[in-house]
Amino acid sequence: MKNEKRTNYRKRLELLKSGIPRLVVRKTDKSVIAHIVEYKDGGDKTLMMVRGSELKKFGWNFSNKNSPASYLLGYLLGKKSNIKEVILDKGNRTLKENSFIYYVMKGMHDFGVNVHSEDIKIDEKRLYGEHIENYYPNRKGNQFSAVGEKVKNIKEDFNKTLENIKNGK
Repeated sequence: MKNEKRTNYRKRLELLKSGIPRLVVRKTDKSVIAHIVEYKDGGDKTLMMVRGSELKKFGWNFSNKNSPASYLLGYLLGKKSNIKEVILDKGNRTLKENSFIYYVMKGMHDFGVNVHSEDIKIDEKRLYGEHIENYYPNRKGNQFSAVGEKVKNIKEDFNKTLENIKNGK
């Protein structure tokens, strides 16, 4: 069923019966998008959606689809939605260790949203972009041309962006 990209209606029905709004997270070529979706009689209704590109308003000048950006996105979604609990709707995805979805969930959890999930598996070093900072000296070509030497301060920028989200700047 997964290879055929078809919906597993048994799993979907379990999610819908819970009555808890669903967290739906997807990655595009340029960004991560997170939705809080609720089932209504006429179909699903998106209660709140945030895109990685919104992080720029809060001072984030790096990729919108890496681990730190995913965490910040989750935190922002939690703040904007004023929702108390969500359940992850991962669709047909198999979550791997350090999946960007875990970072979105962790951001929401840290904001105070009860995220119903078995486990949120993140690496603290990846959360602060240490893996990006360590890779920078080994860069090839123009991979970091947009951010250049700022990569060396990614943890600082992460903390500043998170503070701006908390303060609504």
